[in-house]
Amino acid sequence: MAKLVINPNRELSKINKEIYGHFSEHLGRCIYEGLYVGEDSPIENVNGMRTDVVNALKEMKIPVLRWPGGCFADEYHWRDGIGPKENRKKIINTHWGGVVEDNSFGTHEFFELCRQLECETYINGNLGSGTVQEMSEWVEYMTFEGVSPMAELREQNGHESPWKVDYFGVGNENWGCGGNMNPDFYANEYRRYQTYVRDYKADQHISKVCCGANVDDYDWTREVLATCFKHSLPFQHGFMDGLSIHYYTHPEGWEVKGSATDFDEKVWYKTMSKTLYMEELINRHGAIMDEYDPDKKIGMIVDEWGTWFTCEPGTNPGFLYQQNTMRDALVAGINLNLFNKHSDRVKMANIAQMVNVLQAVILTEGEKMVKTPTYHVFNMYKYHQDATLVDSSIETRQIGLEEEYQVPNLTESVSVDADGVLHITLTNLSIEDSYEIDTTIVDRAVSEVTGEILTNEMHAMNTFEAPENVHTVPFTDVKITDKGLSFTIPACSVVHLTVR
Repeated sequence: MAKLVINPNRELSKINKEIYGHFSEHLGRCIYEGLYVGEDSPIENVNGMRTDVVNALKEMKIPVLRWPGGCFADEYHWRDGIGPKENRKKIINTHWGGVVEDNSFGTHEFFELCRQLECETYINGNLGSGTVQEMSEWVEYMTFEGVSPMAELREQNGHESPWKVDYFGVGNENWGCGGNMNPDFYANEYRRYQTYVRDYKADQHISKVCCGANVDDYDWTREVLATCFKHSLPFQHGFMDGLSIHYYTHPEGWEVKGSATDFDEKVWYKTMSKTLYMEELINRHGAIMDEYDPDKKIGMIVDEWGTWFTCEPGTNPGFLYQQNTMRDALVAGINLNLFNKHSDRVKMANIAQMVNVLQAVILTEGEKMVKTPTYHVFNMYKYHQDATLVDSSIETRQIGLEEEYQVPNLTESVSVDADGVLHITLTNLSIEDSYEIDTTIVDRAVSEVTGEILTNEMHAMNTFEAPENVHTVPFTDVKITDKGLSFTIPACSVVHLTVR
């Protein structure tokens, strides 16, 4: 029997709702067909945005959306995506599939989507191939209220009042597709570009995100921070609010990646092991950040994470379309538990990507829409948003078929919401073994507990023919004890308990 101990009296850190954020890029069928079908589409829409997708994302309480990339961001010139759609420039999407990008989804459409989703906005600016003036004028176009050339242009294009930009990424993957820069060069560019990402309203700060490392490039983190911190640029002016990190789970390696649906038990545990590597990355990059920012004013922004497998057979390899199984659900649950438990440093995370690309929460095909197993995990975990992490620990044992890829059998995180309700989320990484959990809740008597669970065979997925094959069901076999709770967590499952 595994012991889970929860001390709700020991509050640790706020779990920012933005940890449950999402990423949408002009890649494959994420934007077009996935989120946006156009006003004239026979698919039900509001101002071009798919009604079924928007409603599903609102149910999940999406807190923030990152756009337009990704690698696409550092080739995106925002003026191509404004004005009458028939006049917008058509370009080739050189990064993703070599298809024509007609720019019918641009700045106005993005803010309309976020209005419908009722979520915050995270814009990624073009530092790689764009100019300081271009970035500065985009910020002015989006946020300036008053008499100015960009505000007048925005009004001419049909939107008189400014929008609110919550987060602004100053470049993306500038160590790679964003310009193949060295860290000191990028850091000096960041210092220059961010100067012109201005707060035009004193009460509406744009949080600036600096491009951080690819996986375990700790030298990048150290050199970027060292260069940025020269001459003691003050935090009070919002010089840097976040530093990003990108890490994808691909169990068979970057070149091979492996199938999203055809895998054995060894690959299952290898996937879990490589997912858990996220904690080492958070700890080691976080330790470097602590040297420059001991008060943790700069958030770690994990703005690209998730599984990355070989695309589905018969699809455009540049579209990165992959199916989503219970394996993806466990990857999501593990990562979200990790982000919760490191919420003193991790302030935002954006799974890649929202619809039809990589570890998507939604898949579409014409008028059909499917909620993936990953969607259901996010929907269960949404109660952690803006709650307070409390102290918890669980006894684990190592499982797996190969010594190199042994993993703990269980992961967990616990929060308390504004009403004093406890939310416990757990994952069971074992393919075949269930575990009895004896839970002690310190100094609190339990009066009521409800639960929900996502569980199935490891290859189980939702398809357009069987969209409800994997879904959450009530988890009722939980006993209230003198100390807290007692229950058994089934194999290959993700559980959410609400405790009053």
